[in-house]
Amino acid sequence: MRHICLYFQIHQPFRLKRYRFFDIGEEQHYFDDLENRLHMQRIAYNNYLPANAVLLDLIKKHKDKFKVNFSISGTALEQMELYAPEVIESFKALADTGNVEFLAETYAHSLISLYDKEEFKKQVKEHVAAIKKHFGQTPEVFRNTELIYDNLTGKSVAEMGFKAMITEGAKHILGWKSPNVLYYNVLNPELKLILKNYKLSDDIAFRFSDKSWDAYPLTAEKYASWIAGADEHQEIINIFTDYETFGEHQKAETGILDFLKAFPEEIFKQSDFTFATLSEVAEKHEPVAGMNVPYAISWADEERDLTAWLGNEMQKEAFNKLYSLSDKMSFIKRHDLQIIWRHLQTSDHFYYMSTKILSDGSVHDYFNPYPSPYDAFINYMNVLSDFTLRVNEAYENIIPAEPEEILQKIKDYERKIKNLYAELQKPKMIERAKPVFAAIEKTKQETKAVILPKNKKRTRK
Repeated sequence: MRHICLYFQIHQPFRLKRYRFFDIGEEQHYFDDLENRLHMQRIAYNNYLPANAVLLDLIKKHKDKFKVNFSISGTALEQMELYAPEVIESFKALADTGNVEFLAETYAHSLISLYDKEEFKKQVKEHVAAIKKHFGQTPEVFRNTELIYDNLTGKSVAEMGFKAMITEGAKHILGWKSPNVLYYNVLNPELKLILKNYKLSDDIAFRFSDKSWDAYPLTAEKYASWIAGADEHQEIINIFTDYETFGEHQKAETGILDFLKAFPEEIFKQSDFTFATLSEVAEKHEPVAGMNVPYAISWADEERDLTAWLGNEMQKEAFNKLYSLSDKMSFIKRHDLQIIWRHLQTSDHFYYMSTKILSDGSVHDYFNPYPSPYDAFINYMNVLSDFTLRVNEAYENIIPAEPEEILQKIKDYERKIKNLYAELQKPKMIERAKPVFAAIEKTKQETKAVILPKNKKRTRK
């Protein structure tokens, strides 16, 4: 059995408002609520609602022969709830068919996998909870932000219990090998890797309405014939795109929604392929080899690397300054600051700072709401400067009290231990209890060793 996997990414960032240098220390609201509302409602009308209606009709028509996959970032879900709740309901209707699978990712579509593996796992757990809440599914397949992947990231994903992960079928990694089969993570072979066929995916996402393209116009019949002509050993065709392709990036007048309606029927006419969810593909197909990716890849630009987000000094400075707050934020429990912390990590903020040129540059310009990458950098750093002031203030307020509280708990435990020890009268009981006391004493000393130096340092300051 050969399968086609249709996977659609949905993500919307919380866009920053224009934030000036003189707003630092004065203005604590960073996000452009009006622009976020208008953007979400426009895309809901152009893309989410009409495309969801098409998919629901296709599922009703073709039953279990037609299935699709989605990942929806936590920030996109938040904006749907705020500005277009009918979109959430339309996705729930798709989920109720049993023919739609929702994937896990980082909640805020962040680059955290490149910085902190433990925080990475925490954000994935947060996203899994959101998917379960909205759609009643516990994801089994993972997609990292922008399909970013390397060996260590795959290992972390396997440790979280996912059975498969999707990423880019990057030419410089695959070489002569095909993206149309399964691979596995070289550090943990239990994790299966499902690769995007970037040629077929980009034919829809970027070239569909390009009149200078030698294959224009792209019809469902023509596209299906390309897939039908694949070698019989090509087991899986993975077509991964932004969902906004269908009505937003490629407008309805281009015929993109008609293409989507006709595509499954043409596949069934011309080939033995059926559509499957990603977890079904991972279950029904076996990997042919390991895929060694020592340096991170993504699905962005010609290089398929990280330069879309970390390719220049502005991006690196913003990234490093943001995550320099990571340790402090792990202590701060304030809900308002945690929400902002998540939203500032969204990869789009770094994407807007890209200075790429030529063909990649035109794509970056299309998605950039700022006049230039430099404006994006300055605006973000102004916001981050004010947020840093708030983080430092919150941290200063909680840290002085914490060591004393912990030391008081240690004293309480010491008193309880002494009382318990006094009750142990029999020599046999005393001998049985000694290992427990030894373990407690060791833990107590280790705790003091960690806390007291920090407390002394803060006292000197």
